[in-house]
Amino acid sequence: MPAMPEQNPLPLPEPTPADSPTPPAPLRPEPRRVRPGKPPLWTRLMGRLAEPWLGLSVEPGAPAELIDERPVCYVLEDYGLSNALILEKACREAGLPSPLTPLPGDPLGRKRAYVALSRRNQTLAQLMSSSLSGVTGEPQPTKKSHSESLARLLQAHRADPTLDVQLVPVSIFVGRSPDKASGWFSVLFSENWAIVGRFRRLLAILLNGRDTIVRFSAPVSLRESVEEGLEPERTVRKLSRVLRTHFNRIREAVIGPDLSTRRVLVDQVLASEPVREAIVEQARRDKSKPEDAWKKAHAYAWEIAADYSNPVVRSASFLLSHVWNRIYAGVLVHHLDKLKEVAPGHEVIYVPSHRSHMDYLLLSYLLYERGIVPPHIFAGVNLNLPVVGTLLRKGGAFFARRSFRGNALYSAVFSEYMAQLVAGGYSIEYFIEGGRSRTGRLLPPKGGALSMTVRAWLRQPNKPVLFQPVYIGYEKLMEGKSYLDELSGRPKEKESIWQLLWGIPKVLKQNFGQVVVNFGETILLNDMLATHAPDWNGQPLSEDDKPKWLSDTIDALALKINTRINAAADVNPINLLALALLSTPKHAMSEADLVAQIELGKKVLAELPYSDRITVTPHSPERIIAHGLEINVLRRIAHPLGDVIDVVDEDTAVLLSYFRNNVLHLFTASSWIACCFQRNRRMARPRVVSLGRQVYPFLQAELFLPWTEDEFAERLGRTIDVFVREGLLQQVSDDDGGILARNAGQTDEVFRLRAIGHSLQQAFERYYIAISVLVKNGPGTLGAGELESLCQQAAQRLSLLYAPAAPEFFDKTLFRGFIQKLRELRLVWPDERSKLLFDHRLEAWANDAKIILGRELQHTIERVSPEAAKPEAEETPE
Repeated sequence: MPAMPEQNPLPLPEPTPADSPTPPAPLRPEPRRVRPGKPPLWTRLMGRLAEPWLGLSVEPGAPAELIDERPVCYVLEDYGLSNALILEKACREAGLPSPLTPLPGDPLGRKRAYVALSRRNQTLAQLMSSSLSGVTGEPQPTKKSHSESLARLLQAHRADPTLDVQLVPVSIFVGRSPDKASGWFSVLFSENWAIVGRFRRLLAILLNGRDTIVRFSAPVSLRESVEEGLEPERTVRKLSRVLRTHFNRIREAVIGPDLSTRRVLVDQVLASEPVREAIVEQARRDKSKPEDAWKKAHAYAWEIAADYSNPVVRSASFLLSHVWNRIYAGVLVHHLDKLKEVAPGHEVIYVPSHRSHMDYLLLSYLLYERGIVPPHIFAGVNLNLPVVGTLLRKGGAFFARRSFRGNALYSAVFSEYMAQLVAGGYSIEYFIEGGRSRTGRLLPPKGGALSMTVRAWLRQPNKPVLFQPVYIGYEKLMEGKSYLDELSGRPKEKESIWQLLWGIPKVLKQNFGQVVVNFGETILLNDMLATHAPDWNGQPLSEDDKPKWLSDTIDALALKINTRINAAADVNPINLLALALLSTPKHAMSEADLVAQIELGKKVLAELPYSDRITVTPHSPERIIAHGLEINVLRRIAHPLGDVIDVVDEDTAVLLSYFRNNVLHLFTASSWIACCFQRNRRMARPRVVSLGRQVYPFLQAELFLPWTEDEFAERLGRTIDVFVREGLLQQVSDDDGGILARNAGQTDEVFRLRAIGHSLQQAFERYYIAISVLVKNGPGTLGAGELESLCQQAAQRLSLLYAPAAPEFFDKTLFRGFIQKLRELRLVWPDERSKLLFDHRLEAWANDAKIILGRELQHTIERVSPEAAKPEAEETPE
């Protein structure tokens, strides 16, 4: 149970000048005179009915010591018969005056001695009036929100100078905080911040009534409040505000902070200056009333905002525990302890890889189960489906449209909502890739959410921000079939509630293997700003400030996040199987060869660790193969000369390329060296390293690698040493820095070397396609977009003519990244017409690339490389 705040009386008004300068002696509690009379018969009967369902824990242990002989009136947060009955029972057990008998003279006029603040949400009209008063500059009429009973009681004190009632705040919590052993329904109906209806309150009492806390606080003197001399309206408003603050403080201590962002944040968003200005501009643009623009902004905020509910989250954790156990062989978590060490005092922004819709649920579930408040999740509006969207919203999801373009009001509301989350210190989760990866690689980062986060923090640099990269690795994807359809060219299907419900029974019958969640090295925003924004003086920036360093900082931050996600990768059995089997034309190997190839992969990872956050399956190659058979990824074909292991079908082979791509970056150095010896029997060691330096910038941009060119060169040297030690290469001479050679013929070592190099071979083929298309068309002929399209066409045709390729082979995004890197290195540059120019250096680069590619493949690429269509005037000579 959380520690409770000390029993301090509520803050009271300062004494007026007319008061005596000598403070009065403190009042000593005297024997109380319990009010005569009994509560009404019907309340006594109702109390007897409720008695078996209520078990009260009254705090403090002796509440009678808090009050003296003056009349007592209790004040509750909100009205309700159940609250009245619980208060009556608590007072009876504590020997306090009954709340269900009238005060002397019955100043309330309701034959009772308690009032309630009726902590209710403001109406839409009240919120709109409050916001529009800031927009138009004119005061708007609002309804009174204070307790009328409290106002009457204060008025009675003004009318009768002898009246002096002490107001005792009482907080009631039914089912405060069920523990992990509590039933699912008990959690669902536990105490929270939301106002609930009668039926829900009845269920809460039936399920959780025996875990009810009644907390009495030190009394407030109504006589002192009246004698402060304020106007009646101001007195009741001030007292109500003090009481609300007190109740909120007690509630937060008992059940935690209010995370219901819809109720807490929507009105703050609408009242902010940027949104007010956007409302005015929207009204001007639409030639409508400000009220209409405000309603539109309110609808946007309501569509966006999360509605976090701890009972729903806890209930979901019960359900998900069973789901994970049913469909997964286990969920492993690594390095979370390192986050717990550095997180205190920081606002945490979780930035995981995005490969499945399960990512949302997995991360929030794991954090909750390990005692960390789940983050608010930036989700696409496509997930805001009936029922599902409501549950995700209750779990902390807030929804964003795919594009804000052309809707300034929506953009202002969403940006302000993000700003309020950051300013409030809420943990947030979003995927900087934008959407789910269909190829298994990390997608190029998109800076929208990062930009909103950084700008929001710069506007109010309160709690320091920490970014937590997270790698989520699967052995089998629930979306595998839909990914396969999309990779084969079919359009993405729109999500629907029926599609989801229809797929649940099928999902629950399958074995999806094991899931691993690895927490990468954290990134401090302050450190990034110190590096990329040394001129920033630490002072808040206004919404309109756009310093030159901001864009560079966000780009560098996005790149570092992706790099650290990759540096926390997990290598599971399916990754290793995919790396080995996809290197063969028929995706099949003898069992002995497959065992040897898996052993080689594990040895490279062990002797050349990528980072200290990488995890590798501990299973033996034999157990890895057995696991692939168990989850129906592989099949065994018996043969007298030894069993053959192959992929079950072509569709599974395409999906295996997804899992190979998850860990492709871990084998960059070893794959590069192996590629150098695909077509070459001998090469000088310095030549291998120098060519590696030359190609590294392109590999680094594509695979988010962490090293500098010098570090990569050093890694190549250490990898060559391992290859020599394993017999894959031989150092046959020390001339020219050392001559390396592979074995002749088709030995086991040659087979293993070819297999480990296959994973990067297609990357170099793509690079050569782009160079070939550029050279064939000549400088000043193609723009970047035209070059992308022609490269894609050439890659598709090459795949048809030469050999089937992985789906990402003709992915425009990868060609776009390569072309962008060529521009950054000034190997190509745009002219005044945005056409790409180049010089002899590009042809030299192409000649070096030929070392990696076979002559037949070079010829095929050059032959299929298309020329851009020429204008008709150029084609027809005059």
